[in-house]
Amino acid sequence: MGFFTSADFTIGQKILEVLYIIMGLMAIYTGVKNARDEENPSRLGTAVFWCAMGVVIGFGRWIPPMANGILIVIMTLPAIFKKVKIGKVDAPNTEYTKAMSDKLNMKIFIPALSIGVFAIIFALQPNYGALVGVGVGVFVAVVLLIIFNKDNKPKVFLQDSERLLSTVGPLSMLPMLLASLGAIFTAGGVGDVIAEMVGKVIPKGNVTVGIIVFAVGMAVFTMIMGNAFAAITVMTVGIGAPFVLAYGADPVVIGMLALTCGYCGTLCTPMAANFNIVPVAMLDMKDRMGVIKNQVVLAGIFLVFQICYMIIFK
Repeated sequence: MGFFTSADFTIGQKILEVLYIIMGLMAIYTGVKNARDEENPSRLGTAVFWCAMGVVIGFGRWIPPMANGILIVIMTLPAIFKKVKIGKVDAPNTEYTKAMSDKLNMKIFIPALSIGVFAIIFALQPNYGALVGVGVGVFVAVVLLIIFNKDNKPKVFLQDSERLLSTVGPLSMLPMLLASLGAIFTAGGVGDVIAEMVGKVIPKGNVTVGIIVFAVGMAVFTMIMGNAFAAITVMTVGIGAPFVLAYGADPVVIGMLALTCGYCGTLCTPMAANFNIVPVAMLDMKDRMGVIKNQVVLAGIFLVFQICYMIIFK
């Protein structure tokens, strides 16, 4: 309880930790449910994966780093050997979902919209942040869904959460691992290595060329890492700071647009599993790269536009 009573942490950090605990418990529930599900062809592997992930997400702050690392390795083993499977699915039938769709009509979008609204509200509040707002928005959405339909009992949300996690499967661990990879690369000095390599190519003082290399590098590195937030630290240290910002470019404009250049890379990579692979699984698409193929051209157009914007308004 020391963390929650300490004055060293903001109330936003404490609320966020509560949300992580809830998510961790949800993952553990997914593991326990699948362990007891006789229809699951790989009960043990599925249970190990979800329970290990749940412990790391929910209680990682209070677990020694070595223990966290061991749990993460254990978590990856069932995924590597394809032993994480979907068991019995508790989904409403087509007739019921059609009846609810006709009844709610456009109101069905209000709960989803509330998540975005609360994310913005909390992002504008000191000591909170957008992630806390997303968590609060989810609970508001749950309340709204209960008001809209009395059939929405707590058990329904529990079952649907488990069903979504099971559908996504091992891909759900990628954002967490890729974000950690960005911190490891930065601490390991990858940015300095990139700066040394790029310094041999970019003419010193040519901000325009520096912007182009920075923007394209952000997109490419994001494609490799699957996460623009993980890429921007490394690329800013390696290219943005020494070859663009050091010559007087506006850090607000450059930083904001460099991140969106990274998002162009997000549209083109299977490493961004939550954007490009999860929809394929949920929609049962036959082409695993179908989402990416429909985004590549737009990503290229956006990248060119953002590079031009950075050069003009630098």
